Amino acid sequence: MSLFSGSFMDDISKKRDVKNGRAFSFLPLNKREGKPRRQGVTEIRGPYYTPMGVRYLEDIFETMGEYIDILKFAGGSFSLMPERAVKEMIGLCHRYDCMVDTGGFIEYVLTKGAKAVGDYINECKRLGFDIIEVSSGFLSIPPDDIARLIEKAQKAGLKVKAEVGIQFGAGGASRFEELEAEGTGDPSWAVDRAKRYLDAGAYMIMVESEGITESVKAWRTDAISAIVRGIGLDKAMFEAADPEVFRWYIKNYGPEVNLFVDHSQIILLESLRSGIWGTKDLWGRVVTYKP
Repeated sequence: MSLFSGSFMDDISKKRDVKNGRAFSFLPLNKREGKPRRQGVTEIRGPYYTPMGVRYLEDIFETMGEYIDILKFAGGSFSLMPERAVKEMIGLCHRYDCMVDTGGFIEYVLTKGAKAVGDYINECKRLGFDIIEVSSGFLSIPPDDIARLIEKAQKAGLKVKAEVGIQFGAGGASRFEELEAEGTGDPSWAVDRAKRYLDAGAYMIMVESEGITESVKAWRTDAISAIVRGIGLDKAMFEAADPEVFRWYIKNYGPEVNLFVDHSQIILLESLRSGIWGTKDLWGRVVTYKP
């Protein structure tokens, strides 16, 4: 029997069915696309730095669910959790029209062989995940092999978000000194890989922040602009786990840039997107025009 079956989950379903208006609705906000959004997509980090269960997640959705498009299980956290808890969390996300992303755990799975990869993809589908993230921050994998992974996941009925970046060894909270010693790649190579992955069927490209806005002495804004020019703003999602970073993206690329942030930052991010709040450089300057 599920830990969350019965009246608790019934209450959640009832809450989702109730269409409550926004508080202070007489105050206008920037107009945004409704779900499922094609632009201005917000992905939040789920269990990783702190545990997260269905009760905690329900509080987040009950207050800010309208602005959350994707929940990511980071660091393979789902592989440490009871299956019933994972399924309940995925079910809750779907009730709030939120997709669920595996995060880049496939890098670990790849080290266990081809059979493990097939089993992993099938298990993700069985449990109800919507998106498999295909990353290679720690592994050196030929782009054609990544393309084959994308095609395999697609055949299983899953969307694929493929990761690119310019920093080898990115992820896992690597220290700045370690990453600096690795060096960074040419942004044009990241663009070429992104195009290859989109051609293979990836629906979006995840741009890794390390080497660009994280673990660097100076931000590589040239890499960001190269990626935007190469694949378009609507196909790129930028990791922006620091308020200073997502403020910069909104200031330079507008409120409809796709961003991945920690779940604790959803209110600040949406305040900036909606135009109701901001630091001095953004106050009153973030607007949309949708007659």
